[in-house]
Amino acid sequence: MNFKVPRGTQDILPDVSWKWQRVEKIARSICDVYNYKEIRTPIFEQTELFQRTVGDTTDIVQKEMYTFTDRGDRSMTLRPEGTAPVVRSFVEHKMFGYADQPVKLYYTGPMFRYERQQAGRYRQFVQFGVESIGSADPAIDAEVIELAMNIYKKTGLSDIKLVLNSLGDKESRDAHREALIAHFSPRIEEFCSDCQNRLEKNPLRILDCKVDREHPLMTTAPSLADYLNEESSAYFEKVKNYLNIAGIEYEYDPNLVRGLDYYNHTAFEIMSTSKGFGAITTLCGGGRYNGLAEEIGGPPAPGIGFALSIERLLLALEAEGKSFTDEPSLDVYLVTLGDAAREKGFEILSKLRDNGLRSEMDYMDRKMKAQMKSADRLQANHVIVIGEDEVNENVVQLKNMADGEQKKVAVDELMGELKK
Repeated sequence: MNFKVPRGTQDILPDVSWKWQRVEKIARSICDVYNYKEIRTPIFEQTELFQRTVGDTTDIVQKEMYTFTDRGDRSMTLRPEGTAPVVRSFVEHKMFGYADQPVKLYYTGPMFRYERQQAGRYRQFVQFGVESIGSADPAIDAEVIELAMNIYKKTGLSDIKLVLNSLGDKESRDAHREALIAHFSPRIEEFCSDCQNRLEKNPLRILDCKVDREHPLMTTAPSLADYLNEESSAYFEKVKNYLNIAGIEYEYDPNLVRGLDYYNHTAFEIMSTSKGFGAITTLCGGGRYNGLAEEIGGPPAPGIGFALSIERLLLALEAEGKSFTDEPSLDVYLVTLGDAAREKGFEILSKLRDNGLRSEMDYMDRKMKAQMKSADRLQANHVIVIGEDEVNENVVQLKNMADGEQKKVAVDELMGELKK
């Protein structure tokens, strides 16, 4: 049978996976500087968790989730996003009782959504996300946004912009909701069936519709900015002030609507402005989700976070011509000639690796010329040659591949010579 990778997924091969590791290492190191600690949650959760938190009127819940019934007749779903599982874990393990608040977490791993595959968008994709739970301070909003921006900057991206909006508190959103219903109701039959279903349940989702985005009522829809109460407006101004203090530039977009129902107050996206990137420019999205912990049975624990796509970050780097090119090279490649030399080489190889040196040797019984070509392909910094004479004398031939210098070195002195 001719098996192939499932549609909407991809194999990350060795000549590319090191780039993923580089990005993840940068993101982890920045989280460490900001005192965020890693959390790992299951790859599937109870379906109701996502229905209650993401929202049953969203495209994710209605069309995109991979849901199955397990052998205990329980409905389970492969996680389509990372925030709900993290908040579930926060509540279940009573992290709200930790002495140090807010609880600052990050995660990385595969997410799953059934949607049409296109550049940078897969049915299985990898997100790196950050969540800060337990504080309603607008300064933590600015910290989370700054952290996200720094990940992109440290990877080398420069053609990016931050877009910001406030979704307001419940009072503001309720007032805006009524205005949207009044606005769309007279002509709702002109919209798609999804929008018609959303009118009463969640009219804000209409503004995020991909089918009817060009409908004239979209451009004249009531703006949430006009319905922000005094408290919500004051909160948003404080967030912007902290971003100004940190020297972070942003664009205000009153039409920015995130695709998940749990967002309120601060909402943001980081986008690529590179001309060669493509039509879908969003690299990262996030925002505040006060009330999410209570929704799943926990105490009040206001939170904010973001998730970024590793796939799209790498595409953005390529679009800017800044893709990683410095693939890690070998420290040492061992060329062995004959059975006795192979045994001696294997002994030396173990010692090299014990000392943290990236090392390799030939396992294909190839001629010396072919082994040297392999050392070149692997960009080895040094080559150790061992033949019958070297075994008898307990020495090796050590060649510096940068300048071509080669010298005889006693095996007992080899490690010290390499450390030079």
